[in-house]
Amino acid sequence: MRLWVAWPLLAVVPVLGAADHKLTAEERIELIRGLTAEYATAKVPIPRSKKPLVMDSGGAYDEKLWTTIGKEAGPAARAGDLMQVTKVSLDENRILLELNGGASAGHKWYDNVQVGRGGRTMPIGSGSTGPGGTSLALVFADRMPHLTTPEVKKMLAPVLDFNRRSAGEQYVESLPAPVQQAIKENRAVEGMDRDQVILALGRPDHKVRETVDGTEQEDWVFGKPPGRIVFVTFVGEKVVRIREAYAALGGSTAPTLPSPR
Repeated sequence: MRLWVAWPLLAVVPVLGAADHKLTAEERIELIRGLTAEYATAKVPIPRSKKPLVMDSGGAYDEKLWTTIGKEAGPAARAGDLMQVTKVSLDENRILLELNGGASAGHKWYDNVQVGRGGRTMPIGSGSTGPGGTSLALVFADRMPHLTTPEVKKMLAPVLDFNRRSAGEQYVESLPAPVQQAIKENRAVEGMDRDQVILALGRPDHKVRETVDGTEQEDWVFGKPPGRIVFVTFVGEKVVRIREAYAALGGSTAPTLPSPR
């Protein structure tokens, strides 16, 4: 009689243990909310890849394989680049992170194609030169255990640093105070270079090159009609003029914006 009672108890214990080992619905929601849209600094070169890059929960990954993939598909991030978690999916034994929009984000073949006549050309694409995306799978040997967002970030620490300031933030702090202020206020000023304009306004919607009085210049165009459009003109590597226009019927152009003193 005692043996008959003991066997059902032994059979129940593993079942209870397996259920307890599984993430709860609340834990899953917390992980997705806690990781989605977070920014992290790449600590190693991270390649673009259609298939998720694999990393185990102990922090190990195939560095040689990642290097090979990067040579074939190009980089999603260099060491020091800032990346964003744009989507989080949870499977039974892995956390799948989409970074910078995933593998479908980034360049199109026509982005660098330009057409024109004489000294004036413009791209047929959007002109985006943003980084490509990729995906990363954090894999567990067994079922995913009970986890918190800080614990997952710690597991990802060999590859992604969620605490360190980005190279871009460090770069901004090294700039003259007027340029730092302009970047914080999302505006371009004369004397900026291309990297500084991107930090202030983002990537341009279009680029237009032309030769004026023997001088080659390039306009970066921010905004689309209808509405406010900003033209940032480069000669060489520096901004020489900023203009605003308002796209409407018979649209008018605002005067050149003054440089801050």
